[in-house]
Amino acid sequence: MLKLELEKPEDFSGVEDLYDICFSPSRKVLSSYRLRENVKPIDKLCYLAKNETGSILCAVRYWPIKIQSFKFLLLGPLAVHPTMQAEGHGNYIINETLKRAEKFGWQAIILIGDLSYYRHFNFIIAKSIEFPLPTDPKRTLIKSLNGFDISLLKGKVERWGAK
Repeated sequence: MLKLELEKPEDFSGVEDLYDICFSPSRKVLSSYRLRENVKPIDKLCYLAKNETGSILCAVRYWPIKIQSFKFLLLGPLAVHPTMQAEGHGNYIINETLKRAEKFGWQAIILIGDLSYYRHFNFIIAKSIEFPLPTDPKRTLIKSLNGFDISLLKGKVERWGAK
């Protein structure tokens, strides 16, 4: 299994390169990126894994968001280099960072993704949350942490912590 480490400032371009490989530069026009603009990610939850030559093979970032007065995490992007996919690395990095997010006291995590993949991490469709358009509501997923009652949530997801 890959050894995870916190993303450092000098890793930024390598992580962005991995995201471009996995999702293309056009990923930046997605609605989830509107929530990341001018917002600093949660440093203590941004992890990556490198190979023996220092190339970044796997990475995930988390961002602060809010719904009503509640503060949550936006997960993503999660990327695993195409040569390493389907080997469990994505599962590993998600499981490890979910444990850490809970340990740090976060109450919920939201993402845009496929329920078929994220279901086994106990994510469900966030039926009463409005994500910026044009997001498919069936891809807006949420996971409760620390016993938070996600049925309390209703409303629009907004940026939090903009510079």
